[in-house]
Amino acid sequence: MPGPADLTIRYFAGAQTAAGVAEERLPATAPVSLVELSDRLARRHGPALARVLDAAAFLIDEVPGPRERIVPTGATVDVLPPFAGG
Repeated sequence: MPGPADLTIRYFAGAQTAAGVAEERLPATAPVSLVELSDRLARRHGPALARVLDAAAFLIDEVPGPRERIVPTGATVDVLPPFAGG
């Protein structure tokens, strides 16, 4: 059962394909930078996701921001790869 401090990671489009899951929960004992979280996810899922993460935008609790942001415990992080179209 997930704890209240767990991070929820939601993958969309190509990020979902690269991760092999639509959503996952990770234990979080302290806030982490988005860069550190991306590194952790890349190690967990491999080089295909690492490539997507390098180009992806992120929402933390539905709010966009720079990669330098801190992800608080209990947050939901959306991984949004670049989308094509118009």
